[in-house]
Order: sequence, then structure tokens, then C-alpha cells
Amino acid sequence: MLQLDHIALAAETLEEGGDVAESRLGVPLLPGGVHPRFGTHNRLLGLADGLYLEVIAIDASVPGPPEGARWFDLDRFKGPPRLANWICRTNDLDAMISRFPAAGTAVALSRGDLNWRMAVPRNGILPFDNMFPALMQWECTPTPAQILPGSGCRLTRLTVSHPEVCALADALSTVLVDDRIVFRSGPARLRAEIETPDGTRLLA
Repeated sequence: MLQLDHIALAAETLEEGGDVAESRLGVPLLPGGVHPRFGTHNRLLGLADGLYLEVIAIDASVPGPPEGARWFDLDRFKGPPRLANWICRTNDLDAMISRFPAAGTAVALSRGDLNWRMAVPRNGILPFDNMFPALMQWECTPTPAQILPGSGCRLTRLTVSHPEVCALADALSTVLVDDRIVFRSGPARLRAEIETPDGTRLLA
């Protein structure tokens, strides 16, 4: 089975992505860290119900490109910051990869006391134009969602749109049940409705 773990807002620079997230949600983000394997870095925001928001970008201070494609299709990312990926965790990543081989191969990762494995496609591009969730398995306790302080924000709805949305929804229907996730037909995009201390705000 899969459970929604976090959502990721991608940006050309971490500063730009952080500014956009903070201005839209009205709350400050916290420092994250560096992912040497993919040459990226992030900032984080704890959400209610065991979720969190990640703002992620290529870390220009890391010398040279990484071996292979970066995760979250960041090598091709252009334009304003936007909600680009949703990430689901599982207790058996190998089984999920066997079920969804296009999700990628497992890569072992660590950052400080955090250890996890992530399914990353060879070209960095997830199925359904990146609208298929990135799959991961935590191999540590606590996880970021358990460590991050509360922000007063809660994800109330995540809308996943794609021209072939029926095929996407059908593929996930037996392994993911979450009333917050809505599948809609349309251009490939994500839209998150987040309840904040100042009312409902949108990230897209």
C-alpha cells in the first residue's frame, strides 16, 4: 500500500521557490539540507496529519552534474516555481517497483540522520508526465514529518490532473486510498489546497 508522504514545489533556485511558498502560504519555511547524490537542496514546512511541503531546486554550489539524471525531472525544470511532484511512501518499495516498473529503480539516500530509498527513473521523468507519484521507503525514525514543528497548515485537497487521468487513477486505485487526493482530466498539473492560519491558500 501507498500513503501520501509529502508534496514538492520545484524551482530554478531555492531562494525563489522559498519566497513563492512563503508568500502564498503566509508562513516561514525551515532550512532543509543538501542531497549530494542528485546535486539538489531543499527547504521544508511541516503540515498537519503527518505530511510536509518540500521546496527543492538544483544546488549550484555542487560541482559538476550528478551521475545520471536528477530526480523530480529537475534537469528540465524551467519557469516560475510550481508544485511539481507528490511523493508516496510504502513499507515495501521493492514490491511497489515490481508493480510499477516505470516508477524507476531504488536509490539509497541519506541526509544527516535521515535514511530512505527512492524509486528514480533512469531519465528522471516519472510516468504520466510526472503526475505519477514518486515512490519511497523511509528507513529511519523519526521521519521529517515527525520532526518538523507544526506550522498551522493542513493539506485539504491535492488535485492531480492529466489528459489520461483515468489510466493514472486506475493504476493507483488498489494501492492508494486517500480522500484528499482528487483526479481530474486536464493538462498535466498539480494543485494543492492548504488550510493556513489566514484561510485556504493554493499552491499550483
